[in-house]
Amino acid sequence: MTSTVIPTVASDSASPSALRRLSGLLRIAMGLLLFASIITQIADQLWNDAFVATEYFGYFTIQSSLMNVVVLLVGGSLALRSRVDPQLLTAVRMSVLTYAVVTGVVYNALLRGVVSDGFIGVGWPNEVLHVWAPIFIALDWILSPGRPALAWTRFGYALIYPVLWVVYALLRGTLTGFYTYPFLDPAQPGGYLAVALYVLGIALFIAGLAAAAIAASRIRPRALEPEPAV
Repeated sequence: MTSTVIPTVASDSASPSALRRLSGLLRIAMGLLLFASIITQIADQLWNDAFVATEYFGYFTIQSSLMNVVVLLVGGSLALRSRVDPQLLTAVRMSVLTYAVVTGVVYNALLRGVVSDGFIGVGWPNEVLHVWAPIFIALDWILSPGRPALAWTRFGYALIYPVLWVVYALLRGTLTGFYTYPFLDPAQPGGYLAVALYVLGIALFIAGLAAAAIAASRIRPRALEPEPAV
């Protein structure tokens, strides 16, 4: 007589695999590198008497990068202790993933060649913020184990912050004359219509990224890893 072996499914409370722990360590390392990049930029600007807190922290890149620092450190710590990320953390990861990717794409497509008339500091933090962190965060979403499938109702999470930030950036620019990015300045050719088209295009891009991230989580969920053979 032959016996049938019924495969088991890993539980949330089971110990994480070596791959899961490795992904946790990589998240923590990237979170610390991202935070070090921001601190380096601030220190560099302070040293050269060029730091204006209200301007520096008004950038979408800086605000979203600080969000990613928190998410990477929290997500990395959880990956060292549990096999599966919580749904809420995964929804937040999906949102900040879209911000990181749009930061990388917009910077490299629209802003990399723009000559700054302000302070230009050390270069490596800028590359971390706009290139290496977005690439890592995207790969982490696709490859790292422990990501549960997300419901489509989580889609709107990704749009809350960008909408609030655009309202803030335009109001601040109108009141002070300082626009964090050239494409938000209505003094550019095309005026407010050009601004509206840029904002609409970026919003659609973020929405598309959010939809793609949710679809990837549902088509190929990486929540539970197979139990090791015994």
